[in-house]
Amino acid sequence: MGSEIIIVPVLLLSIFGIFYLFFSTRNKERLALIEKGVDANIFVSKSQSSVAIWKIILLNLACLLIGIGTGILFALFLENIFTINNGPIYPGLIFLFAGIGLLTGFKISKNLE
Repeated sequence: MGSEIIIVPVLLLSIFGIFYLFFSTRNKERLALIEKGVDANIFVSKSQSSVAIWKIILLNLACLLIGIGTGILFALFLENIFTINNGPIYPGLIFLFAGIGLLTGFKISKNLE
């Protein structure tokens, strides 16, 4: 009973810890470079992408959701045709088609740039 109460704070604290370490080490690294007199242009990306990042995220999310929906429909189709019990067919096909959707989204977003 007590383990359910512990899981949520541990999860939230670990996420907070990861972000804290990321930002604090980035800040310390930048301060050390500034103290050495390095030009501040190294913090700015030189290759500006012509495609906005939100478009790429939205494209990958759309391909992921299309893959998940296709996996569910394909699992339902196979279950009805071959009269298979629920078993592992649903999670297996959902993850398979979600991965295919993410791979497709990566290929499409790579072509956009």
